[in-house]
Amino acid sequence: MELETALEAVRGRGGAEGLERVLGRYNEKNRATFKFDPADEEKRKKLCEGILNILEKDTHTSCQVACLEALRILSRDKKVLVPVTTKENMQILMRLAKLDMTEDSLEDVSNFPVIVEALKCLCNIVFNSAIAQKLSLELNLAAMLCNLLKKCKDQQFVDDIKCFDLRLLFLLSLLHTDIRSQLHHELQGLQVLTQALESSFSIRWTDKYKAAEEHDGSPLSLQETDCAIEALKALFNVTLDSWNVHSENESHQFRYMAAILRHCLLTVGPTEDKTEELHSNAINLLSNIPVSCLDVLINPSTQEETVLKYNGMNMNAIQVLLDFMEKRIDKGSSYREGLTPVLSLLTECCRAHRNIRKFIKAQVLPPLRDVSNRPEVGTTVRNKLVRLMTHVDLGVKQIAAEFLFVLCKERVDNLLKYTGYGNAAGLLAARGLLAGGRGDHWYSDDEDTDTEEYKSAKPNINLITGHVEEPMPNPMDEMTEEQKEYEAMKLVNMFDKLSRACLHYQEIDTSAIDVAGVDLVGLVKRLLSTRCSEDTQG
Repeated sequence: MELETALEAVRGRGGAEGLERVLGRYNEKNRATFKFDPADEEKRKKLCEGILNILEKDTHTSCQVACLEALRILSRDKKVLVPVTTKENMQILMRLAKLDMTEDSLEDVSNFPVIVEALKCLCNIVFNSAIAQKLSLELNLAAMLCNLLKKCKDQQFVDDIKCFDLRLLFLLSLLHTDIRSQLHHELQGLQVLTQALESSFSIRWTDKYKAAEEHDGSPLSLQETDCAIEALKALFNVTLDSWNVHSENESHQFRYMAAILRHCLLTVGPTEDKTEELHSNAINLLSNIPVSCLDVLINPSTQEETVLKYNGMNMNAIQVLLDFMEKRIDKGSSYREGLTPVLSLLTECCRAHRNIRKFIKAQVLPPLRDVSNRPEVGTTVRNKLVRLMTHVDLGVKQIAAEFLFVLCKERVDNLLKYTGYGNAAGLLAARGLLAGGRGDHWYSDDEDTDTEEYKSAKPNINLITGHVEEPMPNPMDEMTEEQKEYEAMKLVNMFDKLSRACLHYQEIDTSAIDVAGVDLVGLVKRLLSTRCSEDTQG
């Protein structure tokens, strides 16, 4: 009923006030609607066409907002976007969103709701339509979004505009590789997006690549957190192929970005879930930054700072990464999406930066004292990571094993000490190190850190399980001589059957057969000769 009434209203029956009122009711009822009745598909298409015809004309702000809200709801349905995704209609929405290449500032605050709603419509349309994605490149939409971001830089009350501008840039860079390349190489996308990210935080720089830490700082607002998250996601897409730094300027840009991300890791959002989402996206972006530029995560610590220090370095950000990793392990699900990025990041940091590796090893693999339990049994971070080494997901177990291997400086004997041979066999087989040795990467030599407790227990440790086992009783101790003779004869019979089966295929030298280090044939012969001598004497 509301759909038909809305159709009548956009056809001009009822005037502008009536249109606003009717669309307002339609929007209120369908605010949370994401699935639509297929029978009304044609009517919804006509409603989209009618709304765009109205938006093409100059109407007052409240009417434009109502029309754009309705179009945003309708654009959730991919099937009605055919009449919407034309060059002319895209240009109408871009004009309402103030997407142009002029340098005019955003002065009219009353137009902000129109800009926000137009950007929301473009987000839905670009996400749901491949035609709109191609038109975006033709209409140079990414360049105009970057220009709008620059206008937002020094403006107040524009957080919503900036947030949806960044979301649209994220979608374009995700769905169209040409736009991703254009952002990186032509539009100074790294610089523009990095500035947008920085503006979401109240950063006070105390030195190059070093921000002041506000230990009692208030959490970010919801809008600031959302803006930061959208900027992080867009930057992730733009930096996907940034493994190597080719110039001094690029190195500076990535170090500057890493310094902002360090501040991001030490910042909290309005809720615990938002904080986790913020940190998760920061970690994803850090994984794209060349590892040589990540040394800014551990700036030298000053005397005035009450921080976590190691070798004079500020390790607060690294501790946040470790805490995040353990929290994701404890969740027990979605390891591939939620855990592997932070494990991969920590592995590369440990491989490239000695201080980071030594600090993390002290946290994850402290010197062993109690080796009475298996390495995978317990609640420490080490126990949790060793359990992941035998996870059913190949990618998860590989990165967990790689992380521990790097912490052990890629030395097989060190790894086996902390994990046991059974847990490490998969990694060692893949690396061709089952016989021992070390990996290809060079690490500095550290002093021996074995504790006295470990040294005394070491001779009794089972190398397969990685712990001291209780001595197993000898099953023959409680047997009588007759039982021993019976078991020996059973063994002779089984050995005879095995020999006869083998002789069908090849001649075998039974004197060379050795089972578990015992000369089986010799043992049986001695038992039989003893029995024969007893019978003769009897």
